[in-house]
Amino acid sequence: MRTPSFESHPPHRARRLAARSLAALAILASVATLSLDVGCKGRGASAEAESVTYYCPMHPTYTSKQPGHCPICSMTLVKRSAPTAGGLAGPASPAPSAPAVEGRVAVTIPLERQQLIGVTTDVVREVPLERSVRTVGRVAYDESRVQHVHVKFGGYVEHPYVDFVGAVVKRGDKLFDIYSPELFATQSEYLLAVRSRDHTGAGASEETKARAAALVDAARQRLLLWDIQPGEIRRLEQRGEPERTLAIHSPYDGVVVERKAIHGMQVSPGDTVYAIADLSQVWVLADVYEYELPYVQVGQRARMTLSYLPGRSWDGTVTYVYPTVESKTRTVKVRLEFANPELLLKPDMFADVVMEGDLGKALVVPERAVIMTGLKSVVFVDHGDGRLEPRIVDLGAHLSDGYEVRGGLTEGERVVTSGNFLIDSESRLEAAVSGAQPAPDAGTAEGDARPNAAATGGASGKAQAPLGGHSGHLGHAGHGGGS
Repeated sequence: MRTPSFESHPPHRARRLAARSLAALAILASVATLSLDVGCKGRGASAEAESVTYYCPMHPTYTSKQPGHCPICSMTLVKRSAPTAGGLAGPASPAPSAPAVEGRVAVTIPLERQQLIGVTTDVVREVPLERSVRTVGRVAYDESRVQHVHVKFGGYVEHPYVDFVGAVVKRGDKLFDIYSPELFATQSEYLLAVRSRDHTGAGASEETKARAAALVDAARQRLLLWDIQPGEIRRLEQRGEPERTLAIHSPYDGVVVERKAIHGMQVSPGDTVYAIADLSQVWVLADVYEYELPYVQVGQRARMTLSYLPGRSWDGTVTYVYPTVESKTRTVKVRLEFANPELLLKPDMFADVVMEGDLGKALVVPERAVIMTGLKSVVFVDHGDGRLEPRIVDLGAHLSDGYEVRGGLTEGERVVTSGNFLIDSESRLEAAVSGAQPAPDAGTAEGDARPNAAATGGASGKAQAPLGGHSGHLGHAGHGGGS
């Protein structure tokens, strides 16, 4: 018998055996890799299934691990996966520099969904601030231009030349004649002093002449101090006889606003016979509410119009802010001055007043961007790529088209101006869902049992899942209206 040897096999058979061995090893490696991949995918799917939670859009505190219906309102439970970093379904993290807003979280809403709900934004800008205070005023006399006519001696009114209130008088016009025994005696003394001076001879001493002249000057000065006009005194000298009555003249230009002179009335020193007001400049007394006082200052410009004189306006200034508050109306009087050369402004007229104040430069946020919660003011800042962050802002003056920003925003930031109430609802819903604990197993059983009742006709209003697979009010047609 011959012993087999390797030399007896052809070379091509050895190569075939080696190729078969390598193929078998490759098949074994592929089977092992497939088994490992299937195992990893199974573990990933199970982990993903464990992270899935179902909740009610109307009652986010109710959650379940299984699909079904809410036991409270019968709405279909919505699936919510655990938020992932950078995902569009979960809430975005607030900016590190901004304080968290209690009860709200940042949300990420795709741009196409923002277009569907009408979201618009605007930029926070630094602009010059002008605050206008509109109010109603009443025209009044300028009290610094109201003059009173008195008599400085006792007597009786003989003939009043100005006998009604509202008469326009000029400086030097006769107001009334007065008879006064005291005035008559002073006229007589003056005439005696004049005669004594005139009869002093040329041979009289200089001392005698000086004494006679001093008596004349004293009597004349007394008449002048009693407001007797120099022309009346000259006429007295020419007549040489004292007059029973003398005229009292107006020392001012203006309008008579008070008259007490009546024929035969006795007057005493210090009595006011006439009051004359100069109406070429008038006051306007306006009422300003307490909250508007910071925007009213002395020297501030103002504009006034009258409803019964359309097309006309008057420019004036604030001259005084009264220090007291009217207890019934909670308003403060503000005094303004206006020129009135044509005398069109008459006392006790009502007028519309606008006081324009310059508050300097400051950041301004549009009024529509601010959500007033009662205790704080919230805006939503757009960081781009659909990420919207709630931000508490400190507001200042309320302007015609927005608010002054004292803190919480910086120039150039973009804020939501339309659709922000829907976004606020979504933010609050996200905060409630993220802070809610999963319901116990009994709650899940209730959620599973409830759909059966709804399916048999017990609940007619089945809610549809939110549009786009996203949770909350923004995708729910029944709660997206009115922004």
